[in-house]
Amino acid sequence: MNLGKLSVVDLVSRFEKICLEQFEASMQFNSSRYNRAFDAMMAVANELRSRPGDQRRSLVSLYDHPNEQVRLKAAIHTLALFPDDARAVMQKLIDDRIQPQAMDAGMLLDSLDAGRYVPE
Repeated sequence: MNLGKLSVVDLVSRFEKICLEQFEASMQFNSSRYNRAFDAMMAVANELRSRPGDQRRSLVSLYDHPNEQVRLKAAIHTLALFPDDARAVMQKLIDDRIQPQAMDAGMLLDSLDAGRYVPE
């Protein structure tokens, strides 16, 4: 699929669907399916980033999504643009003990705070 021909709205929708695919794959312990979804998600995020004004900002619309994987990945991919808001989304996952997303968010925030991770 040529992501360059999709609108920002379509890319955000695709990102959401890919995150839901990741969620399903993780619930089934299907790492190859999860990894394929991860690669697809990164392609969409990179396409959004390449758009004028860094259109990853459009992923903020997913911060209140009913699925925790969608919220986590939207927060991760907007951390460089909206650090406080993205951190709040991840902290809520941690506080609500929604697993495995809470663990992923906690490890990422720990790495961020220790300077081992720098969002781009």
